[in-house]
Parts: sequence; structure tokens; C-alpha cells
Amino acid sequence: MPARRAARLVAHLSAAAPALLILSIAARLAWTYLVPNGANFVDLHVYVGGAAELDGPGTLYEYVYADQTPDFPLPFTYPPFAAVVFYPLHLLPFGFVAFAWQVGIIAALYGVVRLSQRLLSPTAVGSRRVAMLWTAVGIWTEPLRSTFDYGQVNVLLVLGVLYAVYTSKWWLSGLVVGLAAGVKLTPAVAGLYFVGARRWATVLFSAAVFALTIGVSALIVGDQTRMYFTELLGDADRVGPVGTSFNQSWRGGISRILGHDAGYGALVLVGVAVTAVLALLAWRAIGGADDRLGAIVIVELFGLLLSPISWTHHWVWLIPLMIWLLHGPLRAQLGARVLGWGWLALTLVGVPWLLSFAQPTIWVIPRPWYLAWAGLVYIVATLATLAWVATRGSRRYRAPSAHPCL
Repeated sequence: MPARRAARLVAHLSAAAPALLILSIAARLAWTYLVPNGANFVDLHVYVGGAAELDGPGTLYEYVYADQTPDFPLPFTYPPFAAVVFYPLHLLPFGFVAFAWQVGIIAALYGVVRLSQRLLSPTAVGSRRVAMLWTAVGIWTEPLRSTFDYGQVNVLLVLGVLYAVYTSKWWLSGLVVGLAAGVKLTPAVAGLYFVGARRWATVLFSAAVFALTIGVSALIVGDQTRMYFTELLGDADRVGPVGTSFNQSWRGGISRILGHDAGYGALVLVGVAVTAVLALLAWRAIGGADDRLGAIVIVELFGLLLSPISWTHHWVWLIPLMIWLLHGPLRAQLGARVLGWGWLALTLVGVPWLLSFAQPTIWVIPRPWYLAWAGLVYIVATLATLAWVATRGSRRYRAPSAHPCL
């Protein structure tokens, strides 16, 4: 009987998927435009405002946006190629850009879900309605909420990396990864996946494309390109407050416990090393790149904990992770269901967001021990996920079926 009730519930949800997606989108847009401070688009302002500075050579990395962030004027922290890419946006009314950006985020999120499904089973049919459900719910997870609020670009970058993994064309994969890394450095960690998959042509071509983005930037921006890659790159303080609860990297978590910026000291390096070992064991347990979605998610989880700053909007990769856990080759195991639904509950609640209300300002690192340890929430959940995959996947792993319940 419980199985029948579950089947009926799935059938009802599937039938209602288009309506639920429309309702979710309408609610998101209403939240943006009708609720006070529903969205401030501060990062989108930085993209557009910084790119506009290309008309004034030598000013790109002097630009700051402070209209809505007087306590932390936001500088342009991205590679110079990002300014080149975003340059056309400053020619349009910002209100139009912000609305189109939100629509683009929703479309990209749907694309992320569909590509995740395709990576699990390229021949799966009848999965569009499930993708609509994941999109409708995903809009309200913490990584997406902060993405909408700030007007961030991460969903588009995740979509690009997933497509690079999906396509078998080495030049196309390399082109996408190289361009994505040129816009924001974080997608470069995907190179570890292609190394592990022994897709050497993709690795080399992505590096060449990334180098080309630097060359193009040097032609357009001039000395600002040299400044970024020799002086500004690696300056985490310029990116933002390392110790805020929104930073869910090892450096952020250890810094909150110690009460000061831990940098890449011994404790942070130990954490990174433990994560690397667990990620490698998890990779081997699932058969490496034979499970393309599982493998790229493992690599990206490692990258999130390795990075000096991993804002909650960087954690869009949790959407493919949850899809892999609940619909992938380990879906029949209790641990996969616990982790999948656990991650969903965690991101819908938004623990780092809740903890942010307890910190006096984003700049204050010291805090009560219980708040400091609670700030490890994504880090601990990631370690638990990797450890479970490493131990359970190697024992009971089975290849994806033709129709993995998507």
C-alpha cells in the first residue's frame, strides 16, 4: 500500500509539474519585485558597471559598486575577459537586464537538470516533467535564492561545465571550459575531471582557450590584465569577508572556529587533504568517469571546499548532486535517499543564511563556539557524502539503467 500511495503521489506531481513550475516562477518574480529588498542584484551591478569601465582604460580594477553596499564597496573581482563578455550589457537599461537575467537563470537551471538527467541516462524518456519539478523546487534552494538575489552567473557556468562533460566533441568541451574559466576562474577545477577521464585533447584545448581569453583581454584592457594575474589573483580579502557564514569553504569554516583568517594554514591544508582523499576514493568507488554525473559532482565538491571563498551561490552543484543521489545508480540504497533528501532540506532551509543573522557584521570572524561549529554545515555534509559514496558505492555500485526513474 505505501508503494501504491507513493506511485500515485508521483503521478499526481508529474501531471501538475507544468503548473507548479509556472507557480514557482511567478512566486520568485513576485518576491523580487513586490517584497522590500527582494533582490538587490549587487553582483549584476558589478558585472555591468565594471564592464562599462572598459571605455576608460586603466580603471577596471579601480571600479567599485557601493550604492547598496556602503559597508563593503564591491570591486570588480573577475578576470578581465569577464568584463569583455559583459560589456554589451551596459548599453541596455539595467531593469531590462535584471529581468532578462532572472529568466536566463531559470532557463539555465532547467538546462542543468536536463543535462544531469541526460548524463545519467541519455536514452531516458518522459523526464521533462520531473525536470520541471526539480526546477520549481530548485528555485527556492539557498544556492539559487542567493543567485537570484545577487544576480550571479554561476548557474550558467554549471550548465556550461555539464555540457562539456556531456558532449563527446573534444574541441567543444575544451572551448566551453576554457571560456567559462575566462569569465570566472572556478570552472577551471573541472579540468580535474577531464584529466581523470583521460580526455587529454579537451584538457589541452581548454588550457589553450583560457590562454586565448587572457590574450584577448590584454589587447583590450592592456595593463589591467597583468595586474589581475600578478597582483590581484588570490587576494581573498578583495573578494569578500572570509569569515562570514556565507563562505562554506575549508578556509571559511576553520577561520570561524579559530576566530581569525586561517589562510591556508595547517588546519585548512589538513581539511583539503582529507577531502582530496575522500574524493579520490569516491571517484574510484563509482567507476570514475564511467558515471559522468557522479564523477563531475565529486570533482566540483572538492573544488568548493578547496577554494578560499565558496559563497552559497557557488553551491549550485548541489542540484546535480541531489539528482544523482535520488535518481542515479545508488538510488536504491538508504544512504543515497537520506543524503539526497537531507541535502534538499538543508538547502531549502538555508542554514548559512540563518547563521548570518547571528553574526554582528559580515566582517566579524570571532563568534560563539556553537555558531562557529554550525557554520561547518556544508563542509560536514560534503565530507559525509563523499565518505558514504567511497564506502557504499564500491560495494553495491551498479550501472545506470535505461530509465532511472527520471
